[in-house]
Amino acid sequence: MGSTTDFLGRKEEVAEIYNRPLINLIFDAASVHRKFHNPREVQQATLLSIKTGGCIETCSYCSQSSSWSKDTKMKAEKLLELDDVFQSALDAKAAGSSRFCMGAAWRGPSQVGPKQFERVLDMVSKVRSLGMEVCTTLGMLTEEQAKQLKHAGLSCYNHNLDTSREYYSEITSSRTYDDRLDTLQKVREAGISVCSGGIIGMGEKELDRVGLLHMLATLPEHPESVPINALVPVEGTPLAKKDIKGPTGLEMARCVATARIIMPKSMVRLSAGRMDLSFAEQALCFMAGANSIFAGDKLLTTPNAERFAQSSRHMFLANC
Repeated sequence: MGSTTDFLGRKEEVAEIYNRPLINLIFDAASVHRKFHNPREVQQATLLSIKTGGCIETCSYCSQSSSWSKDTKMKAEKLLELDDVFQSALDAKAAGSSRFCMGAAWRGPSQVGPKQFERVLDMVSKVRSLGMEVCTTLGMLTEEQAKQLKHAGLSCYNHNLDTSREYYSEITSSRTYDDRLDTLQKVREAGISVCSGGIIGMGEKELDRVGLLHMLATLPEHPESVPINALVPVEGTPLAKKDIKGPTGLEMARCVATARIIMPKSMVRLSAGRMDLSFAEQALCFMAGANSIFAGDKLLTTPNAERFAQSSRHMFLANC
């Protein structure tokens, strides 16, 4: 198989790419990246939790599940007010973000009353009026809810597959892999761009990482955005209790590079866990094809690498 964009969709191809010698893999990914993107451009996005805690899902990595809230000491909060969210978006734009993402700890909008979802629709419309890209992650959607989000001006919807189909039942018992795929289909059919990726370091095998990337690359259309997250163990969550060793920076770079080769036009977002990467490891991930980061000191409920924000910018500036 060639080193650039002749991916035919077989899982064995993804495994072959993923398992290339790291130096070769990074070079191949960097070549693809430079063919489809400006290597000196990295999009800055901001993520805001608009509804924290009290989620009825059982995602074992997430501190917002009500199933272990006593252990995580995570209290359920009310949905933020429209004006507060709009001010956060104004601040994000002033700080250089061109994309504003809003996350609610819901199983889906159907879990809450229509007034709360209507407030989210108003948030989408008002933030969109700033000229920013707007992304939400609200859980599972119905066909009608997806259409309403589209009408409100939503640019993109985040719904991560998290891991491979084979390993998914080890991560949650409250929904199925097909539930995730169904929401992605509804989002796509509504004309909204798809943001979907996964989390590395949840105890999965490398074959599961290959399976996740293969699934993303063989969706009807490549996701517009592919977040690559490293597990951030939050005290009190089931995965934190297992004391699982997180991914190394080189493992993150390998996943980023593989994603870049098999989904060449997608934005590959270096997301949660960046705080644990050194400057050199981040540079390697950018070289491998990552072209978006989240700014700010928090991603929903976990710390973010704001301390690296300025140094990350220097990677793309001339030394003068």
